[in-house]
Amino acid sequence: MSTDSKTMNQGFLQFFLTAGCDSFAHAVGKSLLVAAWFVFLTFPIMVIKVNTIEQTVVWRWENVAYIAVSVFFGSFLWRWLLARKELMKDATKKESKVEALLTKVQSNTVLKFVALGAIALIAIGFPQVGNLYQTNIMISCLVYVVLGLGLNIVVGLAGLLDLGYVAFYAVGAYAYALCNMHWDIGFWYMLPIGAVLGAILGIILGFPVLRLRGDYLAIVTLGFGEIIRLVLENWGEVTMGPSGISGIDRPEFFGMDLGVIGSTTYMYYIMIGLLVLTIFCVNRLQHSRIGRAWLALREDEIACQAMGIDKMKTKLMAFALGATWAGMAGVVFAAKTTFINPASFTFWESAIILSIVVIGGMGSIRGVIAGAIILILVPEFLRDFAEFRMLLFGAIMVLVMVFRPQGLISAKRKIYEYKANTASAANE
Repeated sequence: MSTDSKTMNQGFLQFFLTAGCDSFAHAVGKSLLVAAWFVFLTFPIMVIKVNTIEQTVVWRWENVAYIAVSVFFGSFLWRWLLARKELMKDATKKESKVEALLTKVQSNTVLKFVALGAIALIAIGFPQVGNLYQTNIMISCLVYVVLGLGLNIVVGLAGLLDLGYVAFYAVGAYAYALCNMHWDIGFWYMLPIGAVLGAILGIILGFPVLRLRGDYLAIVTLGFGEIIRLVLENWGEVTMGPSGISGIDRPEFFGMDLGVIGSTTYMYYIMIGLLVLTIFCVNRLQHSRIGRAWLALREDEIACQAMGIDKMKTKLMAFALGATWAGMAGVVFAAKTTFINPASFTFWESAIILSIVVIGGMGSIRGVIAGAIILILVPEFLRDFAEFRMLLFGAIMVLVMVFRPQGLISAKRKIYEYKANTASAANE
């Protein structure tokens, strides 16, 4: 029997002690009480059905049994899972199976190149296998991966809680839309310009919040994001107000007219290239001098400053570089949809991007990619459940946060080991 199975069995046997139950009957009684209370609360909705036209009342007593049984077993299972989590506290500090597999692949050169080759083949061949709808959804997922990696610099590495990240995203999108509408500037010219505008706006936001941290920083950045949205919504002479801007040009391929399907495929490959560039840059930044300064700032701001790190420059660099990727993602978003309006840049977008970083694993590139795939693609796959899909989606998020609070793939710090040369030491 494996170690995990033994631990699970121990958790089941010790469940009643960790859950605070004196006996099996007490545990069953608590679950029955929860089931009875839930039946009482939902009785008018789930059991009584009134037909006002025929003036009849239908009593659906079978629903009582369904609700009671499901809630009873759900409550019992939830208590057991919480007890198991408490018993496996030491085990959760170690790598999960997925993380261990990824570490093994990354440490082995042959496996690493095989995995990268397989991922590259899947990414290149996806538009030929999938339809137009699936390609569009994948483009949106890739855009959110880039946004998540950009916000990961600010939140995951530097530890600065930014709730107004969507403002940089909006600036990049509106910069391309307005320049394309008035001066017919193309996508490829605006992509670096959007990055520069995002960086400038990040520095402008960074200066007023240099002395803030925690909840205060979150409130100020939230206000900044709302200010940008309201300006875009009310400055109708420039931004066209709530009506938005339509007819935005798609990226050109040597002046050729690609059509809708060809443009979508072309945009997909552009996003693949941008994602590779983003991963490369963020990885290099994370392991550079400025990346170590961000980690020090996140862990202890006072100790970081005492060690001689310029806190002002470090924070401004985090805001500027994080906003750079948001500006480029905004340009891509405007070119993909060919229409933008302020409703596309609400606080909900910032919340989704922040959720990608937190659920995936703060400071982890692989975690952010996994978080974006789950948060963007899972709701699409759950469309068959109609109105229940968002309920299931919320339940998945709650389970991840309760049982995996460090994220799906947590960040791994590099460990440097010094091995003394014993032979030379013996000679000396």
